[in-house]
Amino acid sequence: VKLVESGGGSVQSGGSLRLSCTVSGFSHSSYCMGWFRQAPEKEREEVAIINFDGQASYGAFVQGRFTISEDRDKNQVLLQMNSLEPEDTAMYYCAAFRFKCYSAGYWNSLKRGENYWGQGTQVTVSS
Repeated sequence: VKLVESGGGSVQSGGSLRLSCTVSGFSHSSYCMGWFRQAPEKEREEVAIINFDGQASYGAFVQGRFTISEDRDKNQVLLQMNSLEPEDTAMYYCAAFRFKCYSAGYWNSLKRGENYWGQGTQVTVSS
């Protein structure tokens, strides 16, 4: 399984970025894909996740600014980020789970490090 992120960069406050995660070698009828982020000296946090049936969920801090989606033809998971703020500065990671989002399998695999991660893409927002 390979996850490759792209689309990060530096923008000014209020700007937009579109992150892409290209997935290969991952095929499950029930799955969850998502974006997480980690800023220096902070814990990793969930940004957005999307279930195999299209249901999506977002971190409380998103407040309608981000949209997660899938392009199944291209095997990509996308994260459109608008109205970016300096507090959004972090390394953003794509993740894949062999379980439905928020199921017991999802939480167990996250806790045990048994899901799949990309190498990350840096997002920097200046004021």
